[in-house]
Amino acid sequence: MATWDLSNTQHHVLICNGSSCNKAGAEELTQVIRKEIAARGLDDTIHTTRTRCNGRCQDKCVVIAYPRGEWYKDLHPEDASLFVDSLLVDKDYTGKVSHSFNGQGFEREDGVVVGVRKDKEKVRKVSKTL
Repeated sequence: MATWDLSNTQHHVLICNGSSCNKAGAEELTQVIRKEIAARGLDDTIHTTRTRCNGRCQDKCVVIAYPRGEWYKDLHPEDASLFVDSLLVDKDYTGKVSHSFNGQGFEREDGVVVGVRKDKEKVRKVSKTL
C-alpha cells in the first residue's frame, strides 16, 4: 500500500463510489476528476479518495471537498473541469453544492432532502429484528 506525501495538499476530495453513485457513473466521474487534476499539474495540491457510501444516495453522484466542508451533488463527468475550478477559487460550483460547513455545523441548501437521522437505538432495534 502506498503512503502519499501530503505535505503540499490543500484540498482533500472524497468521491463516493457507493452502490447508488456507482450505478449513476461514479467510477467514470472519479477517473475524469483525477485526469483533470493531473492535466493541470495539481496532484500535489489536490488529493482524491474514492469512498464507499456517504449516505446521500438521492444526491448521486456525491463529492465532498475539504477543508471547506462542501458536499456536491448530482456531479457528472462533464462537471469535472468546473468542479476543479471551484476548488481553486473562493466560489462554489453554483447549483451543485448540497451542504456547506459554517464553522459550527452543516447547512443544507434550499430544496435538499433532510435525509434519515442517525439514531443508534433505532438501528440496533431494526438489526435485532432482522
